[in-house]
Amino acid sequence: MFDSIKKIFSDDEGKPVSTTAKPDISREKSAELYEKAKTYFPGGVNSPVRAFKSVYGTPLFIQKGDGCHVWDADGNQFIDFCCSWGPLILGHNNAKVREKVVETIQNGMSFGAPTALENELAELILKNNKYIEKIRFVSSGTEAVMSAIRLARGYTKRDKILKFEGCYHGHSDSLLVKAGSGLVTFGETSSAGVPKSFADETIVVSLNDKEALQKAFKEFKDQIAAVIIEPIPANNGLLLQHKEYLQFLREICTANGTMLIFDEVISGFRVGFEGAAGYYQIQPDIITYGKIIGGGMPVGAYGASAQIMDHISPVGSVYQAGTLSGNPVAMGAGIAQITELLRMGFYRDLNNKAQEFAEAIQRFATARNYKLKVFSIGSIFWFAFTDKDIRTAEDIDPQSMEKFKKMHRELLNRGVYFGPSGYEVGFISSAHTKTDLEKAKRAIFDSLDVVFRSNN
Repeated sequence: MFDSIKKIFSDDEGKPVSTTAKPDISREKSAELYEKAKTYFPGGVNSPVRAFKSVYGTPLFIQKGDGCHVWDADGNQFIDFCCSWGPLILGHNNAKVREKVVETIQNGMSFGAPTALENELAELILKNNKYIEKIRFVSSGTEAVMSAIRLARGYTKRDKILKFEGCYHGHSDSLLVKAGSGLVTFGETSSAGVPKSFADETIVVSLNDKEALQKAFKEFKDQIAAVIIEPIPANNGLLLQHKEYLQFLREICTANGTMLIFDEVISGFRVGFEGAAGYYQIQPDIITYGKIIGGGMPVGAYGASAQIMDHISPVGSVYQAGTLSGNPVAMGAGIAQITELLRMGFYRDLNNKAQEFAEAIQRFATARNYKLKVFSIGSIFWFAFTDKDIRTAEDIDPQSMEKFKKMHRELLNRGVYFGPSGYEVGFISSAHTKTDLEKAKRAIFDSLDVVFRSNN
């Protein structure tokens, strides 16, 4: 598509800048694997966004990862800013995590019974996170959120849930209503197969709208069991909220006897050890976490005060169980990862590195008068092709995704990997070195030149 672009412009220092697009990398083996996969799996994938429907080409089949790099089946090497959608905060194949996993599996991989590893990981988390007193391990973020919703309903004896448009909380039925993430990628706002009666128990309002919240609580007085929010919404762009809005949310929930659930599957242990709760210094009633607590392995958790958590079976009447909950291999990986996150200065160094990266890209775009805004918090960032502030799902122009589509292709051809959707955020890990980030910045600069200075 870009092969004919041969224009030369001058950059801000008067040096020539080429807007020639890079030739496409080879995806022959990935394409073969994808064709075979389509005979096994719906759409050839086991999670929708992996299908590359929002970007050019066929999906890349990843063969290995190490540090901040991944390699695909064709041998192409990329600097990775997807990081398995966030949990690989230490990068791929971290030595300490890997060694702990190998040590653990020498004794077996699953028992369906308690192990000391569960105690050890829970103690590491709870002793260093003042926002929760007890925790329950599960096998995914979706399961954590589903369990938190059930707990809130059981605790309050109410049925309705309030969520926000643009926040994604996994694929459980009552929460697939105007959700973000892969659903927005494909232009959908709900899922087939979700009974209307389930959706009717879910109230959806826009983010950053106090009046809408007040109206909902007035209309459904004494019916709302919980308000669930990504305090740092990062599944439909990075829709950063003002602290005062989140504080207002805390206050209106308290006033109405409604539980406030912070879905920190992405933000938890990312922006800081105590996640968004610690970042904003706001106490939610329940917090959910995802794979980051297991070094990227399939695991999740939800936590709250001891009083609330003691409503969970076998102590209380809210039933929740899981055959692989507290899986020893995931617990071992989590112990190694969480121990690293507790190292003095870890978050300071990581977040400073990420901030410098985001600011450099923003300076470049501003100097070029490119319509691009880089949103960032902690080690999370997002590129929005706009010159406006974005805080709600409605603020995102769907047409801007065409620019991301071109950018994604150019970045792949320059050895940089982002998640295959413009609605998804990027992540920086401790494994991204200064050299890696400089290479990535140059690739991003060149890609932006192609996107904005071409006629295609």
